[in-house]
Amino acid sequence: MVTLGDKHGLTEDRDVPIDPEWLAEFEAAAKRPLALRWRYSFIHTYKPVLDDAKYRSFDSMEEYRCWCEQNLPEWLGYGRAHIPPG
Repeated sequence: MVTLGDKHGLTEDRDVPIDPEWLAEFEAAAKRPLALRWRYSFIHTYKPVLDDAKYRSFDSMEEYRCWCEQNLPEWLGYGRAHIPPG
């Protein structure tokens, strides 16, 4: 069994079983050169509207924010934060 814990005392030590397949994948990945791990760490995901033009420019941050609210799906996270009062 492999356990998770922080040698610096930043988290409490606990015995947590790690799936042997996950552990094998992690150990294999850790042996890869850093450049290869870096390349594999980024996965391009198509972002509707955002990826449909080379670039966009706006005269103000307010114009940009309005454009985001009107054109981008909410799940992309480019909308304004709505914090309820209180």
